[in-house]
Amino acid sequence: MSTVGVQWGRPSDAERDRALAVLRDGAGSGRLSHDTFIRRMNFVLRAQSRGELADVLRDLPRTEPRRAGWLHHLRARLPRLARGRTSSSRASRPRLSPAPSPTPALALPAPGSPTVRIGRFPGATLRLGDVTVSRFHAELRHLGDGWMLRDLGSMNGTCVNDLRITTTVRVRPGDRVSFGAVTFTLTSHGQ
Repeated sequence: MSTVGVQWGRPSDAERDRALAVLRDGAGSGRLSHDTFIRRMNFVLRAQSRGELADVLRDLPRTEPRRAGWLHHLRARLPRLARGRTSSSRASRPRLSPAPSPTPALALPAPGSPTVRIGRFPGATLRLGDVTVSRFHAELRHLGDGWMLRDLGSMNGTCVNDLRITTTVRVRPGDRVSFGAVTFTLTSHGQ
């Protein structure tokens, strides 16, 4: 296939999901404002070519290349593979486990921003493609002097600091929030 075909071919759903993941990382790390995230997310969902997807992500850092990801995965599995082959010299050595990967950051929008709807449905403000996330999973609303998180009756639940919530809960920067199996650490708008 020529490079023109790759550049101008219609993007697949998987390519759109990868582009949305890069945007989520950009918004979570504070590289994108909430409004810019929403604008670019809509552009990704309406993109007609791979070139348009590339233009949306041009100024954002990419995830690691496939080969590097494969090497990280292999290195993480090596200690587990070595466990199956125990010898007398290895049995006395302490085993190193891979360091836990850091939780991605999610920047709270600026006070006064509209309600953030979280889920898998196309109209979600924060659209998460994981199957453990319900179509209408949760919402984040600014009330008074802080942000409130509410579960919308999701199947796999919403957690704040590893506790499943059943009522509306105030959240602050530094809190860990989980929507199904997808976990973020909240940061303030300016970070």
